[in-house]
Formats: sequence, C-alpha cells, structure tokens
Amino acid sequence: MSDKKLNIAVVGLGFGAEFIPIWQRHPLTTCYAICQRDEKKLNTIGDAFDVDVRYTDFKAMLKDPNIDAVHINSPIPDHGWMSIAALKAGKHVACTVPMATSIEDCKKICDLVKKTGLSYMMMETVVYAREYLYMKEQLDKGTLGKLQFVQASHQQDMDGWPNYWPGLPPMWYATHCVGPVAGLIGKPAEYVSCFGSGTVRKELQKCYGSPFAVETAHIKFKGTDVNARIIRSLFDTARQYRESIDVYGDKVSIEWPLIEHEPLIMHRAKLPEHKIPKLVKAPDFAKRLPKAIQRFTTKGVYDLGKKTHLSFTQGSGHGGSHPHLAHEFASALAAKRQPFPNATQSANWTCVGLCAHQSAMAGGKIVKLPTFTLK
Repeated sequence: MSDKKLNIAVVGLGFGAEFIPIWQRHPLTTCYAICQRDEKKLNTIGDAFDVDVRYTDFKAMLKDPNIDAVHINSPIPDHGWMSIAALKAGKHVACTVPMATSIEDCKKICDLVKKTGLSYMMMETVVYAREYLYMKEQLDKGTLGKLQFVQASHQQDMDGWPNYWPGLPPMWYATHCVGPVAGLIGKPAEYVSCFGSGTVRKELQKCYGSPFAVETAHIKFKGTDVNARIIRSLFDTARQYRESIDVYGDKVSIEWPLIEHEPLIMHRAKLPEHKIPKLVKAPDFAKRLPKAIQRFTTKGVYDLGKKTHLSFTQGSGHGGSHPHLAHEFASALAAKRQPFPNATQSANWTCVGLCAHQSAMAGGKIVKLPTFTLK
C-alpha cells in the first residue's frame, strides 16, 4: 500500500453511515465512495458528509479501479454474495456481521481470500468493545489466572425491524456471542450442541421455519480444556437489549452487569465472602487509536444527528468499537498482515451459529464445524 491512502467504499448507508466520518479522518484511509440503492438517501448522506463519488448499483461500483476496499453494511442476506463479488473484483472486504447465511458462502469467501491474497475482515463489534478489551487485557496480564470458562449472551427485541428480520433463527445472528468467547479462549470452535426453548408466534415461524424463542449452545473449542456457553433471543422474550460476556479464571472472574450502563463485577478468589465482589468500570481504550479518530469511541459525528441507526442506539454505541474496527482493518492492510478476525476466524464464528441452529432443529445433536474453519 506504500504511502497511498486506502480508498474505502461504504456500501449500505443505514448502519454504514456511522463509519463515514471515521474513514474520512483515519490517517491511512479516505472515504472515497458510498453506495446505496435509494438515490435520495444516497444523496442526502453524500451531501451531509461531502462524499462526491456515489453509486446506486453495487456491481457498477466494483468496476471502479480507484476503490481499494469495500465496507459492506447491507442486509444480512446480501453479505455473502456481495463479499464474494467484491473479492472477485479485486477489492479487500470489511463486512458487518455475520459473514454469510450459509456455510457454502463462508467457504467461497475463504477460498477466494486464499486464491487472491486479498484480505477479509468481519467487523464484529463486541471484540473491540471496551468491556471485551478490558477483559482481554486482564486475561493477558495474568490477573484472571487460569482461564476456566466463558459465556456470552445477546438478547434483543427485533419486533418492528424490517424486511428479513422477522422470524430469523436466533443463532443465525450469533457472532456477537461467539466472537468474544472465541477471542478470549483464542482457539477455533470444533463442535457445538444447541437446544431451542420456547416458541415464537406462528407468523414468525413461517418466515424461516424456526420455532424457537431462545437458543442456547455449548461450544467445544479445539486444543483447549476451556469451553463456552452462548444464549440468543430475538423475539417474544422479555429482556432489555444485552450483549454480555462473563469470563471466569481461578484467581479473578469478571461478569457483565444485569442492567445496561451499570459497572462490571469483578470476583476475587480467596477473600472473605463479602469482599469477593468489586464493581469496576471498563476504561476507554481510545489511546490505542490514531488521535484523529479517538473521539469516536464515545460519540462523535455519527450518522445525521438524531437519525442514528437503531442498532447503534440499542447497542449503546457498540462499546466504542467502531473506530477500533476501522483502525484494525486499515492498519492490517497497510502492514500487509491478517486482520482480526481474518476470513477463517470469521467463518468459524459465523458457522458456529449456523451449526448451532442445525443442532437445535435436531434436538441438540452434536454438529461439527466445517474443517475449512479450523485452519
């Protein structure tokens, strides 16, 4: 990449618009182009952020030789084919979660990355959220001692969300759970067993044939004695939005609060019972970023003021993760190294959810992860 800034094209301007000012200010990138099917929305966003190169057609955009990388923020069913098309067009790919909705598309993406030498990164917010970064820091410093168990949950009320969301199987959108447990354990998932619980209303079941209100899975990780549990719900289950991680060590454990905006709870071994728990606030990790984008870990210039995308609002800003994601992708390309998560890791995390839903539909049967995700 030498000294040339990376020309990023942002595809999908709902959630995607959150990243435009970050790409514009990052020292390694420019927000060269934007792509949105709705021309009125395209021009509104383009005018608001002064982006001149605009496309309503994704395939036409891929023919632009000035684009180095595409950042895909389209609806979930489009992630697979768009990533495949972009890689075939010679573009690096950053894509919001999940990687795809089929194991076959995940494999195609991994094969293309291997064949072309291009980079792919699934932009999983939770593994760059301040709470995760704090837990990972404590683990790496040895504060937790030996890692013993990790669990995560993602519970969200998706009623009222448009298009493809109604009735979506909970585990098809599981990377917000899988990513942090896999990241902390540091190994790929090997096999999974999942149970469905409860039922969603009949009109939701018709969409994907998925009856479950909640899906819970246990994940066996390769080459370690540490394994994990994840919990997902999307409809007909009363719960405030929650993306949580609990990490347990033999010296210290850290648990996510039950209610949003409350502190984390640190549990310290071998103390009098009433002294074991301690409330801790996860620090901001903006100092890890270039100064020009540090502001975006808290708020910054997201979208069009009060029109911030609902996923950002419900997720409390995704833990300040957006500038960290952009920085990881840009710096990995500049250094010609693999981003985290890379294509294989992204496929593994995504396929955990796809395999977990298969398991739930089969009454909890163990389902092995595809071998291409274990490399």
